[in-house]
Amino acid sequence: MVSFASGENSSPKDQFVSRAWMNFPDGFLWGISTAAHQVEGRNENNQWSDWECSGHIRNGERSGIACDWWNNAERDFDLAREMGLNALRMSIEWSRIEPQPDQWDLQAIKRYRQMLEGLHQRGIRPMLCLHHFTHPRWFERDNGFLSTNAEDIFERFTRRVVAEFGDLCGYWVTFNEPNVFAALGYVLGEFPPGEKGKIGTALRILHSMARCHERAYRAIHELQSHAQVGWAHNYAIFEPARAAFPPDRWITRLVNHLFNETFLAIIDHGKSLFPLNLLNGNVRHVQGACDFVGLNVYSRFHVSFSLRHASQLFANVFVPADVPQGDSGAEKPYGEAYPAAIRLAVERFSRLGKPIYILENGVPDAQDRIRPWLIVNAVKELDRLIAKGNDIRGYFHWTLTDNFEWSEGWGLRFGLVALDSSTQQRTMRPSGHLYSAIAKANGMSLDLAERFAPVPVEDLPSDSRF
Repeated sequence: MVSFASGENSSPKDQFVSRAWMNFPDGFLWGISTAAHQVEGRNENNQWSDWECSGHIRNGERSGIACDWWNNAERDFDLAREMGLNALRMSIEWSRIEPQPDQWDLQAIKRYRQMLEGLHQRGIRPMLCLHHFTHPRWFERDNGFLSTNAEDIFERFTRRVVAEFGDLCGYWVTFNEPNVFAALGYVLGEFPPGEKGKIGTALRILHSMARCHERAYRAIHELQSHAQVGWAHNYAIFEPARAAFPPDRWITRLVNHLFNETFLAIIDHGKSLFPLNLLNGNVRHVQGACDFVGLNVYSRFHVSFSLRHASQLFANVFVPADVPQGDSGAEKPYGEAYPAAIRLAVERFSRLGKPIYILENGVPDAQDRIRPWLIVNAVKELDRLIAKGNDIRGYFHWTLTDNFEWSEGWGLRFGLVALDSSTQQRTMRPSGHLYSAIAKANGMSLDLAERFAPVPVEDLPSDSRF
């Protein structure tokens, strides 16, 4: 097994030799992504806080002060600057900005301006996400994105945010992972409102969010002509468990169609794929409503046809035990760590002819067992894709510091920086030093590429250490 140590007395920062091999384009963004509810703390007016209080977090935890960004985000901004990062994606907590319908919290607006100004002062470009899984309690009570006036409400929020922060941000993500929001909230029951097997409702949610996205897209461009507007799409790789078994191949295609292609088809063609186009209203005006595509790419899953999974259209989606993977969730594996997913996602979305940003990529890995391997191989995939002419303009790792990981609570650790949530003490992991070296060099050395080359699955036991 390879090791970080290059000598007994070497420090982590001295272990990375800057012998250039992969050089990235000037202006390439090396960033990290975050979400308001996961880092700010004391977000107590949204539907996720209600979900936590109802005991739905698997280990019983609550987000509490999270990473304490509301009081001191600048501490992590300093870390990002020291690492040489030049971009940071964050979200605006809607329930802070608009705690009651059409009532605006000026103190919250002031705090967000401080954050954005702090990023600029440190030479870090902000990218703002309008909806990262959370929204105000009052919006949820009004039926959320199933409400008949959801588009008007979301456009109102968007216009206020752009009016307040448009001088500090020109890159906007309307929605983070609408496919995940719909699937986990209405099919798997892992996100609020906790519905299970409601596939038709999930599809209605996706179509409503697409219409809201389009309204936000037009509003942003009306207020800020130079704006770049897109959305963040979770793209998962699905493979049939038994390639020679026709039911497995068929159900895999169906899962891929519903999860990966539904929202994309609306943006690309202004219509759903048949027969969804007959059920979910007119989305023709949504066609082409993006200036860039954000891709959140993590895992590969295997799919088998199973009569025991009727509520999931008979699809058993699972992670084999003998594949590279990070730490397991409380009830099941998180997913296979699969750097090649970046290539497959980019090749699929490059057909839109839009610039691409990898807005999330990472692995839950408290001991840094495979995160360094993942980062290096992700960079290698990006280098090959750019060399082939793909317009990729940035890579944002998920995430900077360990944070409150939605339904898993503090149980999954995605940070380049380890966080003790009780003391707020931060400790840079070796993968953080690694990513810093890549960002500062705007490329990767031959030494790093060789040391973290792909290794066989059998060489990645669960207790291995890089």
